[in-house]
Amino acid sequence: MKRFFAFFAFLAAFAAGPATAQSWPVKSVRLIVPYAAGSTPDIVGRILAENLQAKHPGIGVIVENRTGAGGNTGTDAVAKADPDGSTIGISLGGPLAINTLLFSKLPYDPAKDIAPVSMLTMLPSVLVVPSSLGVNSVAEFLALLKRNHASVAFGSIGIGSLSHLTMEAIAQRAGAKLLHVPYTGSPQAVTAVIRGDVQAACLPAISVTPQLATGALKILAVSTAKRSPHLPDVPTLKESGIDVESDAWNALIAPGATPRPIIEAINADVREILSKPEVREKLKLQLIDAAPSSPDELRARINAEIKLWADVIKAADIRIN
Repeated sequence: MKRFFAFFAFLAAFAAGPATAQSWPVKSVRLIVPYAAGSTPDIVGRILAENLQAKHPGIGVIVENRTGAGGNTGTDAVAKADPDGSTIGISLGGPLAINTLLFSKLPYDPAKDIAPVSMLTMLPSVLVVPSSLGVNSVAEFLALLKRNHASVAFGSIGIGSLSHLTMEAIAQRAGAKLLHVPYTGSPQAVTAVIRGDVQAACLPAISVTPQLATGALKILAVSTAKRSPHLPDVPTLKESGIDVESDAWNALIAPGATPRPIIEAINADVREILSKPEVREKLKLQLIDAAPSSPDELRARINAEIKLWADVIKAADIRIN
């Protein structure tokens, strides 16, 4: 009899494993986006939400924009939510890594309060200058900095943003000190470059490419490790002699105590969705590439991002609070 019950318990445990892994979602899912509607994280989040809804038609998937504090507000909302799979969120290198170096204190600890689910997408950034500057390559841009870097100002989409840090890294590699002019977003920064209010910027490619037909801008390089398939003729910064690499990426996260089987179930859904040709085509229109990963790979990426920018931030003495 004891053997019978032991065997029965074994079978019950064996059966419960897969069921637990597939028990997500069991109720409506809130997908928090820490940036405004229309932003790249919002675009990615809504594509994901639409496809999760289609995969689980009996469960609602609601996108909630929680903006503020450089992405910290929305990321904190995810960190403090119930860890039952009913709240997940889009986040990126800023609130998950860079902001740990910029803020004296965050309302959450990315290492403990956040459970990585998967990388989602990669978006190339480009070093762009006004055509009126008379610079046609990274080499010519570096020559300009060496001649008179004090007269060069660069725009960004905010203090401590990836666009800010990438330009600071370029200046540091060139031995130059440039004037930083932060703007409220990519459209404003692009306009400033077109007008010649600033002489350079490193901005998301999708914010720059629509303006190329006017002839007012020139893209000198992409900041990614490899050439972008969307801009195959544009060299990388490293190819061009500047040892700087930066990737704009989006990821999916959950509250830190979310059980691993739920994380794995969400990760499986993300991989399936991002493999769909129609999803990849939608992303391609925004010059975005699908880049799913394991939870552990995302955690390693977050840690690498902190290490990557620590010296740049320290050398430029950048602090937000």
